[in-house]
Amino acid sequence: MTEALHAIGFGDALIGYTTRMGSDMNGIAIYDTDKCLDILMKRDEMSYEDAYEFFEYNVLGSWVGDKTPIFMVKDYDDC
Repeated sequence: MTEALHAIGFGDALIGYTTRMGSDMNGIAIYDTDKCLDILMKRDEMSYEDAYEFFEYNVLGSWVGDKTPIFMVKDYDDC
């Protein structure tokens, strides 16, 4: 397994890594999107709207290869 890539500045939002038998997707870092937005709002004093726009363009929009981190969105409607 290759080393996971991490989203710099979002360590507190890291929730785990992917694992799947027989998959090339093992070892990909998984981050909680809500926690990432909270970090941007607190650390950079952004409004929710500014944090979301920044996150969507600069974080989700960044592809760094097959080990690009995954950003999870919790679906509270299914609870």
